[in-house]
Amino acid sequence: MMNKTNLSPNKKTTPTIVEFFGKYAAAPYLLKWLLISAIIGSLIGSASAGFLQSLDWVTNYREAHLWLISFLPLGGLAIGFLYLQLGKDIEAGNNLLIDNIHNPTKTIPFRMAPFVYLGTMVTHLFGGSAGREGTSLQMAGAIADQFTKPFRLTTAERKILLISAIAGGFGSVFGTPLAGAIFGLEVFLIGKLKYDSIFPAFATAIIADVVTKLWQTHHTHYEIPIIPTVTIVTIIYAIIAGIAFGLCAATFSRVIHAVSTFLKTKITYPPLRPFVGGIIVAIMVWALGTTKYIGLGIPTIVASFSQHLPPYDFALKMAFTIITLAAGFKGGEVTPLFFIGAAMGNALSYCIPLPTGLLAGMGFVAVFAGATNTPLACTIMAMELFGSGCGVFAAIACVVSYLFSGHNSIYQKQVIGEAKLKELLNDKNKTIQEIIKSKW
Repeated sequence: MMNKTNLSPNKKTTPTIVEFFGKYAAAPYLLKWLLISAIIGSLIGSASAGFLQSLDWVTNYREAHLWLISFLPLGGLAIGFLYLQLGKDIEAGNNLLIDNIHNPTKTIPFRMAPFVYLGTMVTHLFGGSAGREGTSLQMAGAIADQFTKPFRLTTAERKILLISAIAGGFGSVFGTPLAGAIFGLEVFLIGKLKYDSIFPAFATAIIADVVTKLWQTHHTHYEIPIIPTVTIVTIIYAIIAGIAFGLCAATFSRVIHAVSTFLKTKITYPPLRPFVGGIIVAIMVWALGTTKYIGLGIPTIVASFSQHLPPYDFALKMAFTIITLAAGFKGGEVTPLFFIGAAMGNALSYCIPLPTGLLAGMGFVAVFAGATNTPLACTIMAMELFGSGCGVFAAIACVVSYLFSGHNSIYQKQVIGEAKLKELLNDKNKTIQEIIKSKW
């Protein structure tokens, strides 16, 4: 009699439903991260809503009381003293978040959220040129990381949590959840995406954006009036514009790091750096007789899509922003980069025969793409903000800008996952900070 256990090795057996789905089941994973994403996304969205509404109030109050700009140096001194006394371990800001994705250490202190919020409010109230993305990302990261221990997340899962937090913070502060999700996946490792984080990143970004909107928070809307047909000629024009945007992004990244290093070398007492920077910015404002280049600069960004601006606007905004942030004020670089890119695109319309609004939109996302090495997120952002019709032109500008910006970034802790060009292969697996030290 044949032993029943002696079956032919080639004979196939029909798996049960449990066997078929058990090993590869996505349901537990989806449920777990949907729960986590719902919790942190709701908190991040609420934080972004409160932050954006506060920022609107502060901006309007400053514009109605311009004498406040005189107190920018004292505001900088207060920010510097606060971080010197209580915030040395969180001063790295966005770089701390990125570094913890690569090399997870202790939980990010929750005080990062209120500190960067207060610092940003002071910066904008008294007239610094800064953005809002840095604040939103740091608030999101600090909030989300507090759940690492309660949820008993592993080191690998904590990385996913921080990526999701970045996605939620970015998506909710700009009203672009798809771009936010891809930004979270793309920003920390240049040239590679972390696909095990794709569901949590999208879920958190979408939930955070929905919650922000539920709080009736306003997001700025932009419109590109004319989008030409995609032809060989218009593609060539887009490539030329993309090269200019990439060089602008590289210049901004290099100069802001250089100025920051210079100030740290010359002014050893940290609170004095924003104090001196505040004096310089305040003098520049009074010398030019305009507040156009301080704060977020949203009115100028909107105007760049529909009317010709002075061709030097982008350069002045770059100068104001570099001095403000290199000196130690808080807020972030991204919205100023939107201003710089949109104004530069507007200026290029004097010599590149593409519609002014289209070039402004291309510059809006492409300078940002080059300065953060996130061409995919920026392409999606363009379509979320301006409509899908500009997608081809935005993609060309973002990709070309990404290539021509080289291995530079506003985030020094970004790691080169894949070199942009074969001539830069030696930079692989290095941080931007290491590259700067070795080459500059």
